[in-house]
Parts: sequence; C-alpha cells; structure tokens
Amino acid sequence: MDEGLAEFSINHAQKLGASYVEARLEETTSNSLVMKNGTIEASSFDHIAGIGIRFLINKKLGFASTNELNKNKIKEIIEKAIRVTKATKSLGENTELSKEGKSTAKYEVKQKKKLADIGIEDKIQLLQEANLAINRTKVSVPSRYVVLSDTDTIEHFRNSEGSKITAHVPRVNFYYFLTISANQKNTQRYWVYGASGGWEQVLKWNIPKIFTEEVTSMDNILKKGIKSPQGIMPIICGPQVTGIIVHESCGHPFEADRILGREAAQAVESYIAKNMKGKILASPHVSIADDPTIENSYGYYLYDNEGVKARRKLLINKGKINEFLQNRETAFQLKTKSNGSSRASDFEKEPIIRMSNTFMLPGDYKEEELFDGIKKGIYMKNFMEWNIDDRRLNQKYTGAEAYLIENGEISTPIISPILEVSSLKL
Repeated sequence: MDEGLAEFSINHAQKLGASYVEARLEETTSNSLVMKNGTIEASSFDHIAGIGIRFLINKKLGFASTNELNKNKIKEIIEKAIRVTKATKSLGENTELSKEGKSTAKYEVKQKKKLADIGIEDKIQLLQEANLAINRTKVSVPSRYVVLSDTDTIEHFRNSEGSKITAHVPRVNFYYFLTISANQKNTQRYWVYGASGGWEQVLKWNIPKIFTEEVTSMDNILKKGIKSPQGIMPIICGPQVTGIIVHESCGHPFEADRILGREAAQAVESYIAKNMKGKILASPHVSIADDPTIENSYGYYLYDNEGVKARRKLLINKGKINEFLQNRETAFQLKTKSNGSSRASDFEKEPIIRMSNTFMLPGDYKEEELFDGIKKGIYMKNFMEWNIDDRRLNQKYTGAEAYLIENGEISTPIISPILEVSSLKL
C-alpha cells in the first residue's frame, strides 16, 4: 500500500474546507473454513485493501471510502462526500471533537507461528481431528457446525492534527454450534474463542479437547439431569455466564453514543443516563473493566480508530458507575476526554464506540469458597441462549451445563435453569 495516499486524502479534504480530517488506510488478508457434520462445506480466502476518510466541515461530520487506491478515485469520493455533507448544514446537530493531541506510534502483535505459513491442509486436519474427538466419545451429536477463521490486518492511521499510527494485528477466531441428543431430548452448545496472534493461539485452545469436554458434559446433563428448582436462590455463574452478563448489561449500555440516544434506531437504547456517574449499580464487590491493552486478547489494540491511546477503563468501581466508553465526539459533549473506545470493523465503516475486552475484575475468594455456606442453590457453568430488552435492562439466561449446589457442594446435574435479572440494583 502507498502510505502517502492517507496524507494525500487529508490534504485534499483540507483544501476543500474541512477543518479536521482523518484517514485509515487498511489491508486485510482473511481465511475461513466451515465444517458441517464432519464435512468441509465452505471456504473463503480474501485480500482486501482500501481507505476510509472522515472529516468535519461546517461542524458536520462526513465519511467516504473506496477500495480503488488511486488519487483520482480518492479525490472523486472526497469531493462528492463534501458536497453531500455541506448540503446537510441545516439538518441535525453540529459535531465537535475533544482535544486529544497528536500520537505517533507503530506496533505489531508478534506471531510465533505465522498465519501466512499455515496451509489449508493444516486447518482442515485440525477440524477433522476435532470431529474425530466427538466420534470417540460415542455421544450422539446429530448437528455440528464449526467455523475457523483468521485475519491479518495492517492499518495506517493519519489525521490533520499530526497523528501517525501504524498497527499490524493478526487475529484468529473459532466458533462452534453443537446439538447433543440423549434420552429423546436435545440440547445445544455454542461458543466463540478469539485471540490476537498467530497459529500458536489456535493450538493453545486444543479444539479436540474442547469438543470432547463439551459433548461429554452435555450428554451427562441430558441423561442424569433433573428439572431445575424454581424460586429465588443463590446462583454461582461460571466465567462464560458472567462474561455475557457483563457484556450485555454493562458494556453496551456504557457506550456513550447509546447513552446520548444516537443508536436508538439501529442498536437500541441504554438504561444508563449521562447524569448517572457515581450511582450505585451493584454490590461493592463488583468492579467491571474494559481493557484493549491485554496482550493476545481478541479485542487488542493500543490506539483506537481516532488515534487516541488505549487504556483500561473502569466502568464500574466497587459497585458505582465510574466512567463511560467515549470517543472524541461524545467526550466533547460530555465535557471530558476520549478514553480510546472508537472502533471500526473495516475501512468501509465509520468508527463508533464499542467495547474491547469487557470483564469483571477478580475478588478475594477462591473458586471453592464461593460455594461455602450455600445450602441450596445453582451453579450455572455456561449457557445455551439469552435475551435482553431494548434498553439492556431486563434479561434472561438459560443454562446449558448446570448443577445443584447442596450444602456447599456441587451435586446433581439440572436441565435448563433460567436466570432472570435486572441491570439496575433494586
């Protein structure tokens, strides 16, 4: 890629009157395999490059993108986008950005086993080994849907304030959806694994072992599980359940564009209001963070797509609302600074506020201590389905692998326990 195209884009938009311009020049190689019921059914191998240009003119925000990386095409799309944006001067609200200063950086996620060196045969062999691992369990798994993907992205960010950031981030992703059958009953398990790095991250997951454990445990639930007890009782949530709850009831609702009502028509609303900082939302034992700087995490980045340096955000601190996820636009409106939460899925998309790695911070208890003193309760290790309302307030999670807790000990398997909660402390 010609990195000079980013500077060219900025200069041309400024000549046409833009007060601020940013350009993201991006190149991505991606590969994907789909296996269904032990047979490779689809594959894709893509190489995509393009540029996205965002600008402010007359306090209106405009955006243009193209995969035709030549100056004539870039000039054409910028000129058209500026004409359209100028025509909206009497529509909607004005946009201004927080002052963040310029950033200069170049970073790369190292690969011990480079994705480019892994052949399609190696990937197919791994999926076949995983399928054989299911067969060896002798468990009835009538439906098996598996997707193994990887991407390798190089991104050059430049803006009119002098920021120059180059990032090289490879990522791997593994998704499965399994249907297990026993005693004339069916249950399902799905999950996603993701990491930044090379093929070594995939090998670290040990996919055949994952499948063996999943189908064996769910077969045991179907054969030995009893009906879930009803009523209000203590519940211990495994990491996957805790993760989805944190993601849905804290991560998305704390995105400041949702809080300001920007996403109501497309991605629903938030039960959080902009004046709720400091409000008690949870137990004082609960602290929830969003942190894109964790090495080899799937949501890893060191600078966001507005050129702001990333950092850990403590969304809930000891039960109290501490901060929201911000980009430069919402930060200006809320009279604060961006905390590096602006992200775009590819060069064709405008960056918007989104989570990275959102999780509950660990407390002081060991795992076994959580069960102490519970006379009767439920341990929901993972889940099979969930839903939440359009403000991300009231939610329901249906357990997959789950057990009774009796006198502080994990005991009988139970089938499909349901956890219903509200995001607000009552």
